[in-house]
Amino acid sequence: MEAWRFGWTDIVRLGMVQASLGAIVVLMTSTLNRIMVVELTLPALLPGALVALHYLVQISRPRMGHGSDQGARRTPWIIGGMAVLAAGAMLSTFATTLMSPSPVLGVLLATAGFIMIGLGVGAAGTSLLVLLAMRVDGERRAAAATIVWLMMIVGFAVTAGVAGKLLDPYSPTRLLAVTLTVCSFALIITLIALFRLEMDPGDELIEPDYSRERAPSTIVPFRTALSEVWREDAARQFTVFIFISMLAYSAQDLILEPFAGSVFGFTPGESTSLSGIQHGGVLVGMLVVALVGSRFAQGRAGSLRLWCVGGCLASALALAGLTVAGHLGPPWPLKANVFLMGAANGAFSIAAIGQMMRLATEGRAEREGVRMGLWGAAQAIAFGFGGLIGTAASDIAHWLIASSGVAYGTVFALEAVLFVASAMLALRIPMTAKQREQSVSIRQPSFS
Repeated sequence: MEAWRFGWTDIVRLGMVQASLGAIVVLMTSTLNRIMVVELTLPALLPGALVALHYLVQISRPRMGHGSDQGARRTPWIIGGMAVLAAGAMLSTFATTLMSPSPVLGVLLATAGFIMIGLGVGAAGTSLLVLLAMRVDGERRAAAATIVWLMMIVGFAVTAGVAGKLLDPYSPTRLLAVTLTVCSFALIITLIALFRLEMDPGDELIEPDYSRERAPSTIVPFRTALSEVWREDAARQFTVFIFISMLAYSAQDLILEPFAGSVFGFTPGESTSLSGIQHGGVLVGMLVVALVGSRFAQGRAGSLRLWCVGGCLASALALAGLTVAGHLGPPWPLKANVFLMGAANGAFSIAAIGQMMRLATEGRAEREGVRMGLWGAAQAIAFGFGGLIGTAASDIAHWLIASSGVAYGTVFALEAVLFVASAMLALRIPMTAKQREQSVSIRQPSFS
């Protein structure tokens, strides 16, 4: 019997879990980063390496997705992942308070803590996306992805704002108390949001069906499952698309504000507001795809495939604009350019997530978690290397090119090339039989 499909309320409940996950992560990657560098006067390389480590650990996502494929429910993996994430956050915070009196012990414990953070994010995030993909109807996927991601952004913003106020004046005790409070609320919200979410209506009226659990003889080894998924053309090509596009997406994060300050003379406050303009554009792009994708789900305008391609090409065009800005300087409308880049990034990213949800449920059955884990790992690795590659390319360009604007522009041009390559990859991702039928019906006029 087909599982119960999620309504909007169910989607919002999963969004609450994603917001809880984001609340803990932003506290670790942002707040602890600032405390290590400012309050403890430690090298910026330390928090940077710890954040990169938490991305690197997420290469385990396919294995965790495979584990969730073996059971009847995804909920235990989400709750377990959140628990590991919260434990890792507490350990990392405690380690931070030890870095001043015992630097070596503090760094070692922080390393263990960020490994746990990466494992927790991988387990909870992968299973949450698989559950969303398997239980949400196709026409709702773009809107569902937007809701879940916007709620995660809300989790980022609320936690950063509230935690920032509660931490003043700073003390190790306050830091531990704030982290404990955030983690406790996140776990409580997760448990409430997931309560009976995966249970179909009427399940509580009958005896549990233990036959849904996989028998030991039918459990497939992880390497076999991964090999089967990698042989699927769509899964393999989409993995490459995710890596290249997210590499281009994240490579400009750490150089945009220095570019604005160096070439356009922006003050620190103005360059920070520029980041806000970019995120505002991302929000607009996400909402446009969600609204159009839901309204015209069966038409060409609602094709997530076309939004992926168009969003990547628009992102390349916006980066080409920044390349021109590097040559022209202040006469160029930088703020408008950055807003359009954000909108293009938001459109392609939410369309890619919608595509991810669709492709996860296609192909061989009971491999949804492996597929989602594979793409999550590709995204995490791209994000981990994106900032490093972007800043390294900037340093090399400045070494080779005297003009700062031209040097930055060269890096933006290289990122634009990556987005064009991503668009070409998105076009090559095979369509399913159902998609081909819909494509033909769209092209053929109706004479009824």
